[in-house]
Amino acid sequence: MELLVLGFFTSLSLILVIGAQNIFVIEQGLKKQFTFTVCLICSISDCFLIFVGIFLFYYFNQYFTTTIELIFNILLLIFLIYFIYSKMKSVNKKINFNKDYKKTSLFVIIFKTLSFTYLNPHVYSDTVFFLGNFSKNFLLVEKIKFGLGASLASLLFFFFIGYMSQFFSEYADNLKIWKIINLFIIIFMSGLTIYVLLDIFRTV
Repeated sequence: MELLVLGFFTSLSLILVIGAQNIFVIEQGLKKQFTFTVCLICSISDCFLIFVGIFLFYYFNQYFTTTIELIFNILLLIFLIYFIYSKMKSVNKKINFNKDYKKTSLFVIIFKTLSFTYLNPHVYSDTVFFLGNFSKNFLLVEKIKFGLGASLASLLFFFFIGYMSQFFSEYADNLKIWKIINLFIIIFMSGLTIYVLLDIFRTV
């Protein structure tokens, strides 16, 4: 039980930091665009990566070289630039939640969710390498309990922010508020893009 709680709060302390993935989940909740699907993909992905880290930390640590990290950073940079560009085009556009929900392709939402998850080096650093390293001396049963606790934290967190955003979406259903939301997303993602760019320069 203690390891379950330890895993829960350790994982929660990592994912509480606002990142690109969390912002995307919140935005989809506000738009009511396949909220359940987005939260489920993020949760399952985190669970998968957590157990990869717990059981295969040493193996993956040998192969997670600076070259691989550089490739992930470049892919993430390209995706972030495209995402910011699309946001800037729609910054003054009012969101019609019902129409947008019907028009948005499930495939597009799944692609974006997977991109924000698996193209983000920080997801790997938190789940695979931090939690994997943290639990490297645990016994098998202890690893499973720790991993279940960490996965539960991720599951509850993503569904909480997704559906809380959906609940408050009615207050965002006007041009002024949505413009502020879009501007915040653009500013935040731009800052993250600069951070990733600097990280690329440090790696090269």
